[in-house]
Amino acid sequence: MKKVSIYILALTLTMGAAFTSCKSVKNANNTQKGAVIGAVGGAVIGGVLGNNLGKGGKGALGAVLGGVIGGTAGAIIGRQMDKQAREIKEALPGVEVERVGEGIRLILGENSVNFDFNKSTLTATAKQNLDKLVPVFKEYPDTNIQIYGYTDSKGSDEYNLNLSEQRAAAVRSYMAGKGLVSARFTTVGMGEADPIADNDTDAGRAKNRRVEFAITANEKMVEEAKKESGN
Repeated sequence: MKKVSIYILALTLTMGAAFTSCKSVKNANNTQKGAVIGAVGGAVIGGVLGNNLGKGGKGALGAVLGGVIGGTAGAIIGRQMDKQAREIKEALPGVEVERVGEGIRLILGENSVNFDFNKSTLTATAKQNLDKLVPVFKEYPDTNIQIYGYTDSKGSDEYNLNLSEQRAAAVRSYMAGKGLVSARFTTVGMGEADPIADNDTDAGRAKNRRVEFAITANEKMVEEAKKESGN
């Protein structure tokens, strides 16, 4: 709940800062206004999240928001991410896709890439759903993909952390086996942090045994966006 409140606060501050800045460019075109909002918004969001998200800031949401470039280059990256997010939704209907900042947070839970209790092996359903993402990731090679593994709350913190790392690694290994460049992927075990459902029920625990992706621009995409923007 705290993370959600901070996220809302960051967006509120961003909008306030952006409107203040746009007073001086009220006659500017949409691209120019977007650049102002991107630059100001990136600084505000990054500062708020960096100081307040704590452990949750290490997850996919924090990774996406922490990589904001801002300005016209950021707007160019954002448009590419918009297109990729739409294609992910088309490839895997029902998956939770969040377009945030200049990246994408992708939550692969119970109905896409979930794990059996105390297991890190991918189920047949998980493999089928990851297969649907492979063509999209191949179409957008200039992105980095951070994989975050999670567990439910049963077991010790240390055990769950190790298990979550194994789950993230299993996804990375599978995607690399499908022809994606392994260097694009990094893995992080989050243990039982940041539950998205109630750990007091079997159904809730099943949802929490998941992986999340943080999809962000790599150096090549950033440099090309800067050249295109004239920066």
